[in-house]
Amino acid sequence: MKFSVSLYSFYSAIRSGEMTPLDCVKKAAELGFDAVEAVDFVNFSCPVEEREAKALELKKTADENGLAISSLAIGADFLNGSEGNTKQEIERVKEYVDLAALMGAPRMRHDITAGYTGEKYQSYESLIPVLAESVREVAEYAATKGVATMTENHGFFSQDSCRVEKLYTAVNHPNFGLLCDIGNFVCADEDPAKAVARVAPYTRYVHAKDFICKSFYSDDPGEGAFRSRGGNFLRGTIIGHGNVPVKQCLHKLKASGFDGTIAIEFEGLEPAVEAIRIGLANLKKYWSEC
Repeated sequence: MKFSVSLYSFYSAIRSGEMTPLDCVKKAAELGFDAVEAVDFVNFSCPVEEREAKALELKKTADENGLAISSLAIGADFLNGSEGNTKQEIERVKEYVDLAALMGAPRMRHDITAGYTGEKYQSYESLIPVLAESVREVAEYAATKGVATMTENHGFFSQDSCRVEKLYTAVNHPNFGLLCDIGNFVCADEDPAKAVARVAPYTRYVHAKDFICKSFYSDDPGEGAFRSRGGNFLRGTIIGHGNVPVKQCLHKLKASGFDGTIAIEFEGLEPAVEAIRIGLANLKKYWSEC
């Protein structure tokens, strides 16, 4: 088992100017991680022509600190992205595959779509054929670069375990798998343990995340919280401090034979470094016990 941390977890410290993305890599090594996960808007919010240099700089810093780059996570939308030009969006995603390969990342996660809204709305299932075609093209290209591709239960529309399972089955490509985010299922008001049990056989990589969950009928917690698809209140927090059954989810993954990389993705209000430190200690403890 390898433990990684998404550099997005440090985002509050980066935005405040307390740390740079490269400082976060060094801190990850100090905290005892095996790897870091790169993220498009954290590491590549620069002109396109500067991305390769940023990728090499990140790889150099990781190498110097004894860390691997476990994955690259990017946003994508094969229906609405690139101004609705699906072919152009596919090519844009392929450019990030090249960056992942340059960094030595063995895998890359991309989103699928936020779906159509209003009068254009279509069900997820009705869109699977066209979405699977786009995902398969990216997976085939990435295979030539030695990078496995994945999608995550993420973004509300492509979030339920049954939806990502159906997409995985439709894509039907050996270079494509699922990133299982054990916390994100609550954004679709789904029981995380049951959802993880469903997708565990297809899981290639894991995000460990926790949320404080409050019912729609609770008092509005205000700033820092957001609503699930069904209107319940959610707030990111330290692993082990929320309502996500993290240990039970890890148990289901271990029972399925998963022994890959688990990356912490923290998005709470607590100070980032302390939250990540505590989260890693809890995550290691839960994995050893489950």
